[in-house]
Amino acid sequence: MFDRIIAFSLRNRLFVVAAALLLVVYGTGVILQLPVDVFPDLNRPTVTILTEAPGLAPQEVETLVSLPVETTLNGAPGVERVRSTSGIGLSVVYVEFAWGTDIYRDRQLVSEKLQLATERLPDGVLPIMGPVSSIMGEIMLLGMESTSGQTSPMEMRTLADWVIRQRLLTIPGVSQVIPIGGGVKQYQVLVNPQRLASLGLALKDVEHAVGASNENSTGGYLEAQSQEYLIRNIGRLQDPAELTNTVVATRNGVPVLLKEVATVGVGPRIKRGDGGVDGKPAVILSIQKQPGTSTIELTHKVESALKELRTSLPEDVRLRPLFQQSNFIEAAIGNVEEALRDGAILVLIVLFLFLLNFRTTAITLTAIPLSFVTAAVVFKLFDFSINTMTLGGLAIAIGELVDDAIVNVENVFRRLRENRHSPNPRPPLEVVYRASSEVRNSIVYATILVVLVFIPLFALSGIEGRLFAPLGIAYIVSILASFVVSLTVSPALCLYLLPKAKIMQEPKDSFVVRHLKNWDRKLLARTLPHPGIVIGGALALVIGAGSLVPLMGREFLPPFNEGTATINVLATPGTSLAESNQLGTLAEQLLLTVPEVISTGRRTGRAELDEHAEGVHYSEIDVDFKESKRPREAILDDIRTRLAQIPGVVVNIGQPISHRLDHLLSGVRAQIAVKLFGNDLDLLRAKAAEIQAAMAEVPGVVDLQTEKQVLVPQIRIQADRQALARYGLNVGDLTEFLETALNGRVVSEVLEGQRTFDLLVRFDEESRGSLGAIRNALIDTPSGAKVPLSVVARVEESLGPNIIQHENVQRRIVVLCNVSGRDLGRAVQEIQTRVAGQVELPTGYFITYSGQFESQQSATRLIGILSLFSLAAMFLVLYAHFRSVPITLQILLNIPLALIGSVVAIFLTGGTFSVASLVGFITLTGIASRNTIMMISHYLHLMKEEGESFTMQMVVRGSLERLVPVLMTALTAGLALIPLILAKGEPGKEILYPVATVILGGLISSTLLDTIVTPAVFYRFGRKSAERYLAQEAGGETLIPQGAAVSTLNQGDAS
Repeated sequence: MFDRIIAFSLRNRLFVVAAALLLVVYGTGVILQLPVDVFPDLNRPTVTILTEAPGLAPQEVETLVSLPVETTLNGAPGVERVRSTSGIGLSVVYVEFAWGTDIYRDRQLVSEKLQLATERLPDGVLPIMGPVSSIMGEIMLLGMESTSGQTSPMEMRTLADWVIRQRLLTIPGVSQVIPIGGGVKQYQVLVNPQRLASLGLALKDVEHAVGASNENSTGGYLEAQSQEYLIRNIGRLQDPAELTNTVVATRNGVPVLLKEVATVGVGPRIKRGDGGVDGKPAVILSIQKQPGTSTIELTHKVESALKELRTSLPEDVRLRPLFQQSNFIEAAIGNVEEALRDGAILVLIVLFLFLLNFRTTAITLTAIPLSFVTAAVVFKLFDFSINTMTLGGLAIAIGELVDDAIVNVENVFRRLRENRHSPNPRPPLEVVYRASSEVRNSIVYATILVVLVFIPLFALSGIEGRLFAPLGIAYIVSILASFVVSLTVSPALCLYLLPKAKIMQEPKDSFVVRHLKNWDRKLLARTLPHPGIVIGGALALVIGAGSLVPLMGREFLPPFNEGTATINVLATPGTSLAESNQLGTLAEQLLLTVPEVISTGRRTGRAELDEHAEGVHYSEIDVDFKESKRPREAILDDIRTRLAQIPGVVVNIGQPISHRLDHLLSGVRAQIAVKLFGNDLDLLRAKAAEIQAAMAEVPGVVDLQTEKQVLVPQIRIQADRQALARYGLNVGDLTEFLETALNGRVVSEVLEGQRTFDLLVRFDEESRGSLGAIRNALIDTPSGAKVPLSVVARVEESLGPNIIQHENVQRRIVVLCNVSGRDLGRAVQEIQTRVAGQVELPTGYFITYSGQFESQQSATRLIGILSLFSLAAMFLVLYAHFRSVPITLQILLNIPLALIGSVVAIFLTGGTFSVASLVGFITLTGIASRNTIMMISHYLHLMKEEGESFTMQMVVRGSLERLVPVLMTALTAGLALIPLILAKGEPGKEILYPVATVILGGLISSTLLDTIVTPAVFYRFGRKSAERYLAQEAGGETLIPQGAAVSTLNQGDAS
């Protein structure tokens, strides 16, 4: 089949070249249209359910809201994990589905289940599904501040809610805009209970009067003079000042107006969160995108919209981005594109040094653009984006893309030159065909092996599978494309450009090639007579490299360098929002003293639309850095030292994308999560403290903290049922009254143009602002009399949990930490050892460890198992061709030789294995086998086609003739990776660095040892196998006899 393809390409060479040009043009257009993102789609299908239950304590939210929702959803098809957070008046349930399920089908299932759960929830409590969003969805944080203070925080928040947010939500691809800070505008009726009592009025009277004073109704239609008029009864407030003249009731024929019993004004809604920029109060908007949207394209649209909006905002209001994911994406993509460019230049230099001919170099290089555009077309078909992993696959493959073309072009070039100086030259068409066909088998089987070794990569699940599968697809598609190019475009261009080239008149090789062959000839003369020593030396090197493996650390992925940091500052739960704001502002001021910090953006507590149930004690600060000569770890250590000055807070430092990956893996924002499950909250807290103490002794553990599930102060109002009965009250009347009086009740909405604002009724601050005021609050009774709250209820201070966490319907608490200065794997092993030895758990309580290391262990285990199957498949493919176990084993022998260099390279560059390193090993296995196949195939070709017998001279000749393509393929593949290795830690290259390090180290050892070990092993053990192979070939039948193929080729060309 492949001979027919070569023959077709040579006969129709003009068509082949034209088709290649058209593919380049079309593929370039496709590349320009592909979406650009930082990573492939890492979204695990997750549905978030938010349930507001105002006034309920965490224990009540857990029992009445979270548990019914969790138990209902646990049985849904495809659900893998259900997590919940029960906070003050809020339940957040996260339903995680299996990878690969359709998020819209999952949401439909959840919607159906929620209808059943709603029946079991308290009256008026309705669960709501959050919008579809992406794990990398927070594409921008936008700071909004007043430079002069002229615009108040409440006015800024109103602009954010009704101008900026509404405009941004109209942009396709934006899923949510969440503002925090300032103050949500609210019309408030603040009732004075003493005035109510003096006039004999109840709070319900005010509530009813205010609600009824702000309503429109219809009067139907009026027909007059052949026209129809709509009758509108306008009762809604045109001016809030009108509300003060609302009649609440009539006493002795005299109307009692609202302004006599209450104060009407505009104020901020009760805040559960606030924001700041550079240590000053501000409004911060978090802009989130929908899955599958191009981040860079969407960011440009958002920036254009903001540019338009700036003209309509007050002069003192300034908008500025605090964090833009597109900056990291552009830096990362730019760095990988630089690596691609520099790699291509190095490949060009290597080719020209060996071939010393522009024509052969140009023919060989055609494989790179053709492979790239083919990969782009496949990306479009499978809805892949251009990201660091797909580009990384191409960057790793760039040196190998020319391998097949090198083997083909070098052989054609050599055969054409021999033919030029032959006494009986054959037609160039026949020479090109025979030369291409001669190396066809080695190219085919080498390509098959490269594809086979990548199979384990596609079996990875979770984040690691989502990350590396696109890299594998990009790599394999480009390699397969280069294989097709070597069978079609390369022979056609060779026939066009090489037969009449002037360099064909030179019978000698280039200067570089002659010196390399002389060196190899001398080396083989010394090693071939002593194969035992060569094999023993190689075996010793393999054992030595293997002994380094236990000394190395383990980690999931190399740390990213996003150019930003996310710092969580946690005060003691129960801390007020005002105090937490002060602590957060102090943290911002300290951060701004770090030389590398450009700006800070702080979000304290929870925004009104946020899907996280954070308390007001929690602050998240996003920090933007400028370039610095100091390493990133030194900067973060400096930050930790400065923030340690703030008393009573816990600090956790990470990065925006890394935090989200950690949250996706373990449900917490840290590298390691030690989860303790049990029923008793007090016992969970006590045992968590023991676990934290044990972990504190482990070197390298930083940002150690226990999830803040602690007791916070509460005011407990316990109804006295007997006392209530004496006054004709029931418990429901009391709790309803207290909710309105203390928390407030929204009775209507005030319209300002297209904007709507709540109209709230509650007691004034003096009547609810202290424990004494609450005790003395006057309660309405059916008789009209007023009694203090303390008469019908006990009002006392108590303690209760601030938050309750669930996972799979079980209570849990988490001790979490990051690791700095050592590898993740060993740190986890030591933590597990210390916790097991120092913490004794009661019956029914258990610990699980989760986080990055868990994914690393499962990925390593899976790759290890599947790699055995890949090796078995490689063995079968090679055996199917060579029909010889010894020859097959000799080809696979180069794999351990390659592992020598890769293990040493890891050891010398930090000594840490990661999933990225394993991907490098997988890639290396295919590359290393390719060179050995070429060498052994050529030995057999010399014996079969050119009459050589099995002698040392034959082995030397075959090794020398294959030396150039072997070295060229190794050098192009290796040198193309150097730009990735030299840029360690740069954005976009963090994951690719270990991959490139492993491949380059392995290529160095495999190429150097291959030139010595493979000839020695073949000369020592290959005679019987080679003779048996040649006998089988001689006795077998070919589907297309060589002469017939050439005859057909010549006839086609003549026609």
